[in-house]
Amino acid sequence: MQHWRHEKDAQGLVWLTFDKAGESTNTFSKDALAELSQSLDEIAKLSPKGMIVRSAKSAFIAGADVEEFTRFASSDEALAFTRAGWDVFQKLRDLPFPTTAMVNGFCMGGGLELALACRYIVALDDPATRFAFPEVMLGIWPVWHGLQWLPKKVGPAAAMDMLLTGKAIDARRAKRMGLADECVPLRVLENAARMLTLEARPPKPLPFMQRMMLGPLRALVVSQARKQVARRARREHYPAPYAILDAWIKYDGDPFLAQDDPSCSIKTLFAHPTTRNLIRIFFLQERMKALGKGGWEAKHVHVVGAGVMGGDIAAICAMRGMTVTLQDTAPERLAPAIERAARLFERRLRDPRRVRDALDRMIPDVAGTGAARADLIIEAIFENLEAKRALFAKLEAAARPGAVLASNTSSLKLSDIAANFKDPSRLVGIHFFNPVPQMQLVEIVSAANTDAQAAKKAAAFVRQIDKLPLPVKDSPGFLVNRVLGPYMQQAFRMLDEGVKPETIDRAMEDFGMPMGPVELADTVGLDICLAAGKALAKKGAGGEQAEAPRVLLNKVALGHLGRKSGQGIYRYENGKPVKGQPDAYAQDLVDALVEPYIAEAKAVLAEGVVADADLADAGLIFGTGFAPFRGGPLNYAAQRK
Repeated sequence: MQHWRHEKDAQGLVWLTFDKAGESTNTFSKDALAELSQSLDEIAKLSPKGMIVRSAKSAFIAGADVEEFTRFASSDEALAFTRAGWDVFQKLRDLPFPTTAMVNGFCMGGGLELALACRYIVALDDPATRFAFPEVMLGIWPVWHGLQWLPKKVGPAAAMDMLLTGKAIDARRAKRMGLADECVPLRVLENAARMLTLEARPPKPLPFMQRMMLGPLRALVVSQARKQVARRARREHYPAPYAILDAWIKYDGDPFLAQDDPSCSIKTLFAHPTTRNLIRIFFLQERMKALGKGGWEAKHVHVVGAGVMGGDIAAICAMRGMTVTLQDTAPERLAPAIERAARLFERRLRDPRRVRDALDRMIPDVAGTGAARADLIIEAIFENLEAKRALFAKLEAAARPGAVLASNTSSLKLSDIAANFKDPSRLVGIHFFNPVPQMQLVEIVSAANTDAQAAKKAAAFVRQIDKLPLPVKDSPGFLVNRVLGPYMQQAFRMLDEGVKPETIDRAMEDFGMPMGPVELADTVGLDICLAAGKALAKKGAGGEQAEAPRVLLNKVALGHLGRKSGQGIYRYENGKPVKGQPDAYAQDLVDALVEPYIAEAKAVLAEGVVADADLADAGLIFGTGFAPFRGGPLNYAAQRK
């Protein structure tokens, strides 16, 4: 056995341990599934009082080996892999003695299906313990009984929320919804699993209404879920969530009964270009995560600037366990950032003790004394070159020799900010996007003389806060803002020509963008769009600079700055845009908006701002929301030919 081992203890319990050979993470390959099946046969012969499945890794199981199923030469191979997992998990479920999954860390996809095959689930009470079915984000559905068993375990409503979105839940929520039978701290984890297995209590039945939703009301559940899915995604763009609903209502989640039904078969999904592109994005994301490996860890972060960006950067760091000192010129400028952080912690952490601890780690620091103790200092003040230079003169003098100095600048060149440094190699760009808590991408900017180790530490910090680092060269607008600039300027020019904002936004939402360019401009702030547009504008052959769009100039002059002022291109009520009906549009309108975006992405790549086309696509998917099912703008452009 390479991947599994088992031993029987003095109480008659078998402990079955998954330890994927040569890997830091447990995943199910064909070999691992075959060994699991063999292990279960051997354990059954021991006639134990019960069995506990555990991981030897720092997390439980990440699911199927995605690389393996991308190498399948045919749909028949995919079905054979499906059958292997389906059969072995059914064998686990049919064992005649109690079985318990002892879950530590993430429990995803096939890992969650293995846990559901067990009679009980005991979860480690830790923020790192997460349960999810992310298959829908790869364009497929859980075919190893997950779609069959999860609704019966937690009820259809909660199950469909997990299955159709791919979102993860923590251990405490898993306990509340009935997915986990126990949620306990590390010191009693093994004992809790032992006692629960030996006790062998009967499973708790679902409430009456949940049982009705599994039976006579199943069609109603699917109808309501289908409406919610339709609000987020079109079937031709994202077939997987619709396939999940069809497979559940028609075949109770059995992939073999569904194998010839084009509405939900695994063969159909594997052949769909969306699945190919979503799997591509999965590997791009893994590549970006790997860019942040390096072993360095920031324990104390000092943030200067308590505006929306700086305050939210500080809050994310505190939420991830770092000590944070937040500096601004007066206490009244710090208070709103602390209030926003408290609301974020309540939404994300839910536990009052964790909220309190996170707030305790976020320390107001008007005097800026935290800079001398910090591992990382992030400047997040307004975009003014002289102000940033003056601030960094003080920060460089105060900082410890090994501390990383970083700017969150979005439009100024890093080399210009570092011009007066005693040691310019210390400065690196760590460019976040708004809203910081939601946006995954962070650009790591290196000027010509930026120290490579400083950039590596910056990337490691970005992974530490669970975001995706993208190395970019010091160039106006870097990658994301530079590519967005021509796209949004084109939208403003169309507004000048009389095209309705609603029509522009609808066209790009139908194309697959999460938000149209007009609403995006309002969200960013029209004043920021105007300033960025001027900074990034290309000069003509005679040295003249293109004039800014009239509608943008007029709105900024009137103080209509977008969502933050309640009025921009749209009027806002409770933070939501009030929109009229869009007009009909033709494909040439979509092309006119997309072409400047793609052309600029190609130019950025040609200039070496990013290392290669894959990273450019990844940055623009995670930084601008470019239609994921299209696999990135450069991939889309190549596929059109």
